[in-house]
Amino acid sequence: MSIIIEFLVLIFLVFVYVWIFKSSSVLINWPMVGMIPQLLWNASNIHSFATYVLEKSGGTFLFKGIWFVGPDFLGIAAPMDVQYILSRNFSNYHKGEEFKEIFEPFGDGIFNSDDESWSVQRNLIHSFLKDNRFELAAKDSLEQKILKDLFQVLDNASKLKSVIDIQDVFQRLTFDNICKMVLGIDPSSLCIDFHEVPFEKSFDELEMVFLYRHILPRFIWKFQKWLQIGEEKKFIKAWAIVDDFLNHCIARKKNQILAQEKMNGHDFDFLTFLLTKDDHQEEEKQVINSNTFLRDMAFNLLAAGRDTVGATLVWFFWLVGNHPHVEKKILEEIKVNLGDHGTNNLRFFSFDELKKLVYLHATLCEVLRLYPPVPFEHKMSKKSDVLPSGNFVPKNRRILFSFYSMGRMKDIWGEDCLEFKPERWISEKGKIKHFPSYKFIAFLSGPRTCLGKDLAFLSLKAVASAVLWNYSLEFVETHQITPKISILLYMAKGLKVKVSKRLDSSI
Repeated sequence: MSIIIEFLVLIFLVFVYVWIFKSSSVLINWPMVGMIPQLLWNASNIHSFATYVLEKSGGTFLFKGIWFVGPDFLGIAAPMDVQYILSRNFSNYHKGEEFKEIFEPFGDGIFNSDDESWSVQRNLIHSFLKDNRFELAAKDSLEQKILKDLFQVLDNASKLKSVIDIQDVFQRLTFDNICKMVLGIDPSSLCIDFHEVPFEKSFDELEMVFLYRHILPRFIWKFQKWLQIGEEKKFIKAWAIVDDFLNHCIARKKNQILAQEKMNGHDFDFLTFLLTKDDHQEEEKQVINSNTFLRDMAFNLLAAGRDTVGATLVWFFWLVGNHPHVEKKILEEIKVNLGDHGTNNLRFFSFDELKKLVYLHATLCEVLRLYPPVPFEHKMSKKSDVLPSGNFVPKNRRILFSFYSMGRMKDIWGEDCLEFKPERWISEKGKIKHFPSYKFIAFLSGPRTCLGKDLAFLSLKAVASAVLWNYSLEFVETHQITPKISILLYMAKGLKVKVSKRLDSSI
């Protein structure tokens, strides 16, 4: 009997050895469970893990999930494949139903939609951003938020010599600002007592579950949702809070418009734009004015405006703070181009002034290269295809782009790809150097390129210059810095700093 058992064990070990030998040199495709064990083992360091796998496999890698269950997906960081999918063969790759299931709260908004629905929403957003009233309102909203709230919070921290989480500060700032621009309401979450805003906290909880749904097989999180247990229980509660807040804002805005309250350019917001726009056909107008349509569009824009700017700012200050020569160059550029007014008053720089700051722009590009706020993106193939890399894509293949990995590829950025070098973005003539969007992917590429790119840069430069010029941030040395495992690339434990006024901005 023992001989038979030993023989069976030997056969099993030989089988495992042969299977491992046959498997990918990067990851082992285990019987039954596929590559899931390695994924779970590296879940706490998922972005670096993905970068390692993609670099070793030449930029494109087929990940195999549990047999007959999944998730199977094609991981991509090769520029030629990225360009092909996002631009050259754009029509064959859409978000797909699986994407919509994972990101349920986005509804039929622009990030979840395809084809005609996506096109209609994109045109509406483009019209909003090009409206003269929008530029006036955007400048006014951000300026007031920085002068009245951000400076007050930083002044208070400086006086008390207290430690604050600057990531939390930036999240609150961008949250208040985007709520003002989209909903016409300032939640005033950025204040010296840092009170909790349920709607904002619910956003964070939703984002965590989005990532959770990416990793687990679909049937598991669907079952948890049905039972209302685990992360899915939190998800349902957070979603309800978000919906209640958005529906309240929409009802309030409709009542304002019905009452014909006087509004000027400074009060302009996205809901007002949609509800007062009179160049629609009657049927189209009914759709656009529906609560569901307004809610979905508002949620999508809030998510985009809050998290992308907030996440970029925290990585900007961490990288600049660890590279004093970069900070010095930025301050010198401000002084040379915008002048040192020779006063101790806090200073805010206008959008027109910020356009002169080339080195600051280059620094932000470098931050976005290394720490893109959205580290990965989804697509699904409509029909079978062959990528430029030679990889076959069957119908309904799930595709994940790793934008985080693309910023760390030697084939794209050279041997110094892991170094923080704003100079790589400046040409010999002192202008910003252009890199194709399928390489510098922070704002996507092709027809879905981010419409708010210019506004995002101006917002980033406005906050970055205001804080750098007026204050000095000292990091808490014992505080560990690691990327948050989420669909947004924040820091896992925030960025703890001590704030002091920069009494001498003359360098």
